[in-house]
Amino acid sequence: MRFVIVTGMSGGGKRTAMKMLEDIGFYCVDNLPIPLIDKFVELIATPNSEIQKVALGLDVRADQDFDDAPAALDAIKENGYSYEIIFMDASDATLIKRYKETRRVHPLATPPANRIEEGIHKEREILEVIKGKADYIFDTTNLLTRNLKEELDKIFVTGENYNSLMINIVSFGFKNGIPADADLVFDVRFLPNPFYIEELKHLTGNDDPVHDYVMSFPEATQFLDKLEDMLSFLIPGYVNEGKYQLVIAIGCTGGQHRSVTLAREIYSRLDGKGDYGLALTHRDIKE
Repeated sequence: MRFVIVTGMSGGGKRTAMKMLEDIGFYCVDNLPIPLIDKFVELIATPNSEIQKVALGLDVRADQDFDDAPAALDAIKENGYSYEIIFMDASDATLIKRYKETRRVHPLATPPANRIEEGIHKEREILEVIKGKADYIFDTTNLLTRNLKEELDKIFVTGENYNSLMINIVSFGFKNGIPADADLVFDVRFLPNPFYIEELKHLTGNDDPVHDYVMSFPEATQFLDKLEDMLSFLIPGYVNEGKYQLVIAIGCTGGQHRSVTLAREIYSRLDGKGDYGLALTHRDIKE
């Protein structure tokens, strides 16, 4: 039997992950009280059980002591059962934004103020131990739903090797500010701007005419060669240090033409080159 624990920050995407696991054949149980975990495992792990894939969702809630969760999971291993842990995470700013959009109250926010920031801080402290035990950490700050599905399919469908490092390549416009979560920032405003060419002005780097124009300059290829070489040096170091998210931000003036083209190109160069997840986001292009 394959037994998966799905936990993480409230608003980090746990329920989305559970739904995806359900779609690939997992029997999913959410919000089971921690004292019942060992009994649940005993029931489903019987030799003749038809259930071979199980996902159990664990939440931090005000009405139960989550500090008991690591001990409960250790007891499962002591009884001879193995499990894997998926930890769903996101930046504080992203979690706050998601809570405000849904108008939900964080489960650990203290009444009457119910401050989301306070609840997030408490939750991170509580989850620190179980996050350290996680086999897979997904940071959904810039992770699209389809990218999460691809990563889960790699682990639980095709059985590919997984490394917790998720690389997010983000194109952006400096006029709208640098992405707050960027680890590496590259300015490509040294290249000619397609904005000043009438037939290209209203297109983006996702369109072939703009892409071909930007890439017609030798400097664009030279930049990509040097960036690829640097990343091939940096990425293994990040993996060895246990980093689970790397945001590479590529910016031009408006985030429409040059940055989009070069973000696409570096994504293409990195795709399939290592044991890491890869995502591409164009922050300032309206879908």
